[in-house]
Amino acid sequence: MAQTDFIRMIIEEDLAADRHGGRVATRFPPEPNGYLHIGHAKSICLNFGIAGQYGGTCNLRFDDTNPSTEETEYVESIKDDVRWLGFEWNGQVRYASDYFEQLYEWAEKLIEKGVAYVDSLTAEEISEHRGRWNESGRESPYRDRPVEENLDLFRRMRAGEFEDGTHVLRAKIDMTSPNINLRDPVMYRIRHESHHRTGDDWCIYATYDWAHGQSDAIEGITHSICTLEFENHRPLYDWYVQALELEDPPHQFEFARLDISHTVLSKRRLLMLVNEGHVSGWDDPRMPTIVGLRRRGYTPEAIRNFCERIGVAKTNSIVDIKLLEFCQREDLEKRAPRVMGVLKPLKVVIENYPEDQVEEFEFPNHPDNPEMGTRMVPFSREIYIERDDFREEPPKKFYRLAPDREVRLRFAYMITCTDVIKDPDTGEVVELRCTYDPATKGGTAPDGRKVRGTLHWVSAAHALKAEVRLNDHLFTRENPNDVEEGKDFIDYLNPSSLEVLEDCRVEPSLADAEPGLPYQFERKGYFVVDSADSKPGKPVFNRTVSLRDSWAKIEQAQLQG
Repeated sequence: MAQTDFIRMIIEEDLAADRHGGRVATRFPPEPNGYLHIGHAKSICLNFGIAGQYGGTCNLRFDDTNPSTEETEYVESIKDDVRWLGFEWNGQVRYASDYFEQLYEWAEKLIEKGVAYVDSLTAEEISEHRGRWNESGRESPYRDRPVEENLDLFRRMRAGEFEDGTHVLRAKIDMTSPNINLRDPVMYRIRHESHHRTGDDWCIYATYDWAHGQSDAIEGITHSICTLEFENHRPLYDWYVQALELEDPPHQFEFARLDISHTVLSKRRLLMLVNEGHVSGWDDPRMPTIVGLRRRGYTPEAIRNFCERIGVAKTNSIVDIKLLEFCQREDLEKRAPRVMGVLKPLKVVIENYPEDQVEEFEFPNHPDNPEMGTRMVPFSREIYIERDDFREEPPKKFYRLAPDREVRLRFAYMITCTDVIKDPDTGEVVELRCTYDPATKGGTAPDGRKVRGTLHWVSAAHALKAEVRLNDHLFTRENPNDVEEGKDFIDYLNPSSLEVLEDCRVEPSLADAEPGLPYQFERKGYFVVDSADSKPGKPVFNRTVSLRDSWAKIEQAQLQG
């Protein structure tokens, strides 16, 4: 069912009034200065979703006007992310740099109209003259330069005659405006830097505010949808298109950006996490980047569902990360095959089971989806179970294995613990001795007796050694952007956000598991084969999301009580 929100209501009103000739044209305009994150996913889903819903078009345009921060690597990653999320842009990829010549010609037009001028103040002096939100600005002494002098200086700026910072081009609007963005904003700066697409053709570069709206106009965008931090820039957006007297100009609309608990979505802060080594890279599975979420095992369907559930609002708020995790569980519940993996192995020797015997039990790959087929899992005298599935002195409501207690091994047999072997130096339990009831093959007792505990397991002789990485929230604080006095957001990093288990055991069916494939480790959570570090026969798994673990809650409550 199609969504309804205030932006879609505006579009429907425009369509009813035949504005823009009944067209709907949106765009997704990232700056290629970093990797996209989950907040960008919301914008992607909104812009492409609106275009699809109303039979319109959505362009992918890179606002590449800052050569010092932009790289082709980011361009390619952004294109890949958009496609991975399930969207395809209208026509070819577009770039603001495609329009540099047109933007320059329009800048000269504003100079000729007397509403733009070359200013020779330093950056510090310009900032000082602009004033503050609560005080008026002051006009530059160069504000009333003659048109011909401004044109001459601007053309010489383009020709490369001046050093960086010598001059800028500013719009002549209103230095007394309560909106500081209208106090003669800078349109062009001199930067003798090579651009990732135009090379050394240009040494003056347009500012974002000048390039953005005019690029929208060149492309015939009808609805320029931005996040709320650009709301105060809208009057400038409108001033530029009106000063140029453009026909059928675009209009800007703002919606609340996405903020998620226990993470940060600022590009600057994400870059700091990478550069300072707090994470392994942009694709670290704990990062909120799309490449990080993808490596962690998140699916495009789950992310699109999440963006649809949170909707489009007019005020900023923080979305609980648990909603994103819920959407991921909901998606993987349907598609992830079930397998058995023991994360913290404890050896069990079934003493009355024949030493040389190996049986195979048929397991369904999905309990509710028979079309996914079955697999055969080997069983032998020595197996591994989870260390947490045994307690020498079990607490109340602990129904798993304990001395003299019988439990069921999933789809195999019922076993009873008869002896506990400990390390003589540390006292740690290192092995369990058990017996099995041959009559309970398949996990059912012919005499009808019941057991309350069912454990997953792997055959010690056949299990595959694997590394498992347990990813958790990157920050301990719900809102790490809300920094206490004397602290930095880095101070709220979660020291337990990654636990690496190097001695796990998984069933042999995972020997050739392909990178990126999701699985549910029964009773442990959803995991994905790591796309960077896994090798044939040596899998590495990232935990995507945990299961709802009632046992852990009971145990925690008992420890606290």
